[in-house]
Amino acid sequence: MMRQGPPALAFFDVDETLITVKSMFRFLEFHFSARGLPPSAYEEAAAALRHKAAQGISRRQTNQEYYRLFSGRRVEELREHGRDWFERELAGGALLHPPAVAALRHHQRDGADIALVSGSFRPCVEPLAALLGVDTILCSEPESVAGFCTGHVERPVIGPEKGRLARELMRRRGVPAARATAYGDHASDLELLRAVGRPVAVGGDPVLGAHVTAVGGQTLPGVPGGAGVRGSGLIARGS
Repeated sequence: MMRQGPPALAFFDVDETLITVKSMFRFLEFHFSARGLPPSAYEEAAAALRHKAAQGISRRQTNQEYYRLFSGRRVEELREHGRDWFERELAGGALLHPPAVAALRHHQRDGADIALVSGSFRPCVEPLAALLGVDTILCSEPESVAGFCTGHVERPVIGPEKGRLARELMRRRGVPAARATAYGDHASDLELLRAVGRPVAVGGDPVLGAHVTAVGGQTLPGVPGGAGVRGSGLIARGS
């Protein structure tokens, strides 16, 4: 089937696709520090999450455990910390992943709508979206009541949920798969890439590589060291 012009809709994973870090863990460390907690508080929380992942607890469950760490915190506090965290990371000069950002800019110049798709949450993703001029965010949405986080998240945006949300947005906007593209770096992004007609694997993940080869997709250079870091099975994989 002939392709019908440039993509009208482009989906981008966030962690280790558009940015070079795992936002959930980096933000958590910043947030704990901003609250005046000692470094050991973050180290203990991160170690507990790693331990659960090592025990074989599902990524969905470990993501839910992550968001419980924010139970009782003000939503606005998390947003403020997210903006401050992002500014600090950006000032370091190595936050953005140039190949993926260049691809996003190319799609914007061609008139495509852009959607960021992430298992992370708005305090981490909104500052990036604002920087890149992206209006659509498909991310985990922790529950809040009266402006305070309950610590509960019904549907972490990981694995199949990424594909479901992408297909739903395509249906709402009347964009066929042939006019949609998606970028991801980890096997947990496979359903996102399967949802579109023009998948792009960022880096050398073998699962995504096999998929793009089979369907005639493309690849971009990955984040240096990203594949090796991901061997630990942390919950931020594929966020």
